[in-house]
Amino acid sequence: MTASILPAQPEAAPETADERVLFALKTKGAMTAQRLAHHLAISPVAARKQLARLEDAALVQFQEEARGPGRPERVWRLTAKGHGRFPDSHSDLTLELIGSIRRLFGEEGLDRLIGQREQTMQHSYESALETQNDLKDRVAALARIRAREGYMAEVEPLEDGAFLLIENHCPICAAATACQGFCRSELSVFRTVLGPETRVERTDHILAGARRCAYRIEARSGD
Repeated sequence: MTASILPAQPEAAPETADERVLFALKTKGAMTAQRLAHHLAISPVAARKQLARLEDAALVQFQEEARGPGRPERVWRLTAKGHGRFPDSHSDLTLELIGSIRRLFGEEGLDRLIGQREQTMQHSYESALETQNDLKDRVAALARIRAREGYMAEVEPLEDGAFLLIENHCPICAAATACQGFCRSELSVFRTVLGPETRVERTDHILAGARRCAYRIEARSGD
C-alpha cells in the first residue's frame, strides 16, 4: 500500500507549466513522461512536449531504463542546471563568510557560530511545537516550519506507524558542504524539539549523494 503524503504547504507553489514539471521532478524524483502526466493531470503528449522543451534548455535529461518486458522507457530527472533553479540561499556570500570565520577564529569560532544558530532554531521550533501534543501533529508542525524556511518539506506516514520527514531541497547546501556541522546541528535540533520519547534518524542525505534529505521519526518503545 502506498503511503499518502501530508503536504507542509510550501512557501510558493509553481505557477507556469515548466515550473510545475521541474517542481514535480524535484520533489518526487525521476519519472517517466507517462507518470509525470498522471501526476500533473495532463496528457502524455503535453508532458513529452514540456520535457522536450526543458531538455533543450538543459534543465532535464533522460536515461533509458528497462522496466519489465518491452522497450526500455525514458526516465526523466533534473540536470545540475535544473537543480540550480531551486537555489541555495545566498551561497556565495555564505561561503565567503564561513571562510572568513575560519581564517579569523578557527574551527572553534565556526563551532560557536553553529552552536548559536542551533540555539536560535531550537527556541523558535520549540515555541511553534509547544501546543502540539500528538507526535503526528508535532512532525507536521516541524515540516511546516521547514517548508517556510525553503526546505520543500513534507511528511509521509509509514505503515509501521513511524513518519518520514522529507526535505526535497536544502537552501543552505553550500554552507553544509563547507561545514557539515550544520547538518549535525539540525539533526540535533530535531531530536531535542521532538522530545526524548521520540527517535529521529536520518535515512537520506543530500551531501551523501541522495536526491533529498529524509528523517525517520517514531515514538520510542516503552523499554
